[in-house]
Amino acid sequence: MPLQKIQFAPGVNKEGTEYTADSGWFDSDKIRFRKGRPEKIGGWTKYTEGSFLGVCRSIYAWASLAVVKYIGLGTNLKFYVVEGVAANDITPLRATTSAGDVTFSASNGSSTVTVTDTSNGAAKNDFVTFSDAASLGGTITAAVLNQEYQIAGLSSANVYTIVAKDTSGDTVTANSSDSGNGGSAVVGAYQITTGINTYVSAVGWGASPWGDGTWGSGAALGISGQLRLYSQDNFGEDLIFNVRNGGIYYWDQSSGLDVRGVNITSLGGASNCPTVAAQVLVSDNDQHIIAFGANTLGSAAQDPLLVRWSDQESAADWTPTATNTSGGVRVNSGSAIVGAIQTRQEILIWTDTSLHSMRFVGAPFVFQFTTLSADVSMISPNAAVNARGNVFFMDKTGFYVYNGAVQQLPCSVQDYVLSGINMSQAFKVFAAENNAFSEIIWFYPAGAGTPDITNYVSFNYAENLWAVGTLARGAWLDSGVLNGPVASSVVTDTEANYLYSHEVGYDDDGSAMTAYIESGDLEIGDGERFTMINRVVPDFNFSGDTDDASIAMTIKGSNFPLETASTLATATITSSTTQSDIRARARHTILRVESSGAGFGWRLGGFRFGMRQDGRR
Repeated sequence: MPLQKIQFAPGVNKEGTEYTADSGWFDSDKIRFRKGRPEKIGGWTKYTEGSFLGVCRSIYAWASLAVVKYIGLGTNLKFYVVEGVAANDITPLRATTSAGDVTFSASNGSSTVTVTDTSNGAAKNDFVTFSDAASLGGTITAAVLNQEYQIAGLSSANVYTIVAKDTSGDTVTANSSDSGNGGSAVVGAYQITTGINTYVSAVGWGASPWGDGTWGSGAALGISGQLRLYSQDNFGEDLIFNVRNGGIYYWDQSSGLDVRGVNITSLGGASNCPTVAAQVLVSDNDQHIIAFGANTLGSAAQDPLLVRWSDQESAADWTPTATNTSGGVRVNSGSAIVGAIQTRQEILIWTDTSLHSMRFVGAPFVFQFTTLSADVSMISPNAAVNARGNVFFMDKTGFYVYNGAVQQLPCSVQDYVLSGINMSQAFKVFAAENNAFSEIIWFYPAGAGTPDITNYVSFNYAENLWAVGTLARGAWLDSGVLNGPVASSVVTDTEANYLYSHEVGYDDDGSAMTAYIESGDLEIGDGERFTMINRVVPDFNFSGDTDDASIAMTIKGSNFPLETASTLATATITSSTTQSDIRARARHTILRVESSGAGFGWRLGGFRFGMRQDGRR
């Protein structure tokens, strides 16, 4: 049969059916398009040596004047600063007791230790570190007690429980000699309240962590009952970070990695610092710290539309005077600020109904606010990214770019993505840039019953091409301060999450990565006649370990658009394959190219098929 060259339109198109995607690509996973050709994406390896506690949804990198590189990493349980490959716990303290305020009790044969501390303010899953405790008399020694614990349960406002462990983490069971109370010098240092890994939109039953309060009781949506999101930015060499709808914290780089962050209200000269905010950033051009959705001046009440900023080059002075530049403005539309992002010339602010510009203009107004769009929002606080001077963001209605004006992006996979998102967990959606490949990537939870991120959609803004796939990530940071992109895993086991270096090799942290691309229906003419295929001449560019590289090529077929396609022929393509004999006959054929081996990458060139038009039956 004569050879015919098949040209596929670049990009994935899922706006119709496989039949309407004729001569194009309909589905993909771990595939990108570069210069119009599909190729397997790069692999990843662990960046951090050990795992960290909780799911990370915020990564930020900066460098000191000595060019020491740091990564701020915020999880639902902890906040870390990574230097090198080690994650250092700098989670701020909420409160520290006086000596003797804490007492212990244990029961013979049980590993549960009851802790009494009047009005401790703790919640389940919070962390507390005990010091200066004495042995209870038996196996619950001073070394067992004097370490960090996660609160296992609450009995009352004054009493909670922990599970005794030795210094290696193994559970310890009390014996009959454990009759003491830990002595009169015990000190408890409570870390800031932990958050949860689930978005809860209201109050009532289920608003707090599981196991809090009495069975069936409603709860207010406090900070412990919210999806834990952090925002962070560097203030010179130091770090400013904020728990969404919680406090703002400061970490002094010069103090070292064994020093925790502190609330900005405790800084020297602190004056009317916000006690709560939805997001914080530092305005690069003018060095103001800006709090979005902050409490009003002189009040503890949070205003979800209020923007406040500190005095220039000050983290502590938030009191407006005639001689400083601190101040505040309430955004004039919507009910709450969703998120904000910094560009080269302005700060963009999304509310739940609109998009605004915040631009530094100097005294006396300091910042000028302008409404850019009254009918667009953002699906989540982290669904926007600044890439080469343009801001790309995702709304519940589609994908957009701001380049001086708001424009909706034509998207060939829009309905597929938007209809597949678990909207109850849409606050987990986040945007990322992979600058080396001119890519914007949105990660999202797919499926109504899917609790966390499973999928992504990528946009090549240099070629206006889209692709889709599966990958569980909680946060992403592009190359810049770091040599390449890094991203965090999303694992419900709180001790199994890592930071990964991406675009390294071809594998999933040493294991094989499956990647595929699948075409829409191919047909000759109007599909009235059958197509006969008897051979394929492949065109691939392999990289990495080409000796063991192989790709599975599958041809599926159907006779009618609504008929389920069945496998007609398969072939294994290696670096030495010149052609492969196959036999496939159908009105509509689908080409699938897939790799599942380790150690290699590939890029698809073109295909030539030995094919001809066959009869009508």
